[in-house]
Amino acid sequence: QYQLVESGGGLVQPGGSLRLSCRASGFPIDDYFIGWFRQGPGDAREAVACISSDGTRRSYEDSVKGRFTISRDNAKNTVYLQMNNLKPDDSGVYYCAASYWTNRAACGMTSGSYGSAGNWGKGTLVTVSS
Repeated sequence: QYQLVESGGGLVQPGGSLRLSCRASGFPIDDYFIGWFRQGPGDAREAVACISSDGTRRSYEDSVKGRFTISRDNAKNTVYLQMNNLKPDDSGVYYCAASYWTNRAACGMTSGSYGSAGNWGKGTLVTVSS
């Protein structure tokens, strides 16, 4: 069964750090690019970062550049999002999504790049507050 499960969310003070994990099961992530998205209350889902299947391309949303790092460990079938210097605006539910593309050096920063709901995890909540 194709499944993505996010973990690592929680409550953290501004300036703190969290590491989110996205673990895949039912398929090997080696040939898939992976994206992290977030959605705050009343907000649209927005891309945060993505990583290509070969790991050579990493893209970030402007507000997280220099603070967030996306990485992947294909042996563990897991993608990570290290988040440092967190701000209240970073709060929201964080989702990961996977998609296949023959261009192994590319990844998508739009929801449409990842297709149907079946390609998405159920999310993990991040709350940044003092």
